[in-house]
Amino acid sequence: MARTPVEIRTDDGICPASVFRPSGSAGPWPGVLMYMDGVGMRPALFPIAQRIADAGHVVLLPDLFYRAGPYEAPDAKTLFSDPAARDAFRKIGSTATAANVMRDTGAFLDFLDAQPGVRPGRIGVTGYCMGGRFALTAAGTFPDRIGAAAAFHPGGLATDATDSPHLLAPKMRDVAIYVAGAVDDPSFPDDMKQRLDEALAAAGVEHRIETYAGMRHGWVPSDTPVHSPEGAERHFRALLDFYASTLT
Repeated sequence: MARTPVEIRTDDGICPASVFRPSGSAGPWPGVLMYMDGVGMRPALFPIAQRIADAGHVVLLPDLFYRAGPYEAPDAKTLFSDPAARDAFRKIGSTATAANVMRDTGAFLDFLDAQPGVRPGRIGVTGYCMGGRFALTAAGTFPDRIGAAAAFHPGGLATDATDSPHLLAPKMRDVAIYVAGAVDDPSFPDDMKQRLDEALAAAGVEHRIETYAGMRHGWVPSDTPVHSPEGAERHFRALLDFYASTLT
């Protein structure tokens, strides 16, 4: 695995991150910013980033919880079934607000643009769980720098909150959007999918929203209790095809 640990200076401190590159070619390749899920930074995320890199991208994976200081990611298999573990980790996770992460994203994009082998032009973003919400928020916040945004088992994409991503749809007109939700996911139910679809359609955004049958929230990372190898492979095929058709 061609993983390189790096540190990125943001307005609020130093964010640890990892860069993943394809092997066998000097590029240039499109850049990809990967937003982690709500379990935190851990080794289970690295093969996902490397698989995207191996398809011909330079991938940046930042630790969005850096404001909390050094921490150990909890066991993904028990985090959401153990109330004490969930409550203990909530303080760390709460540091990654949409406003904080979008402020960081400007620094992430600058860092990625400056990396050797990154092709000039707009990049791709992808996110998982809470990272899916950030991917769409980034699409509406930095539409001049992002060409394609994907979200897998996301939540909260179209709510009554003032920072709901669907409210940014008019600013996403030049960004292609792909969203894959689980069939069993109370954080992204059918009515929310419809609300998001209507907002993107009304704004003229190129988009596709799918529901993966048999999947539950969190199916992509290998360390979650609902991980599905078949669903993860479908996710890779969909994501890499999406980037191949949009990051040209």
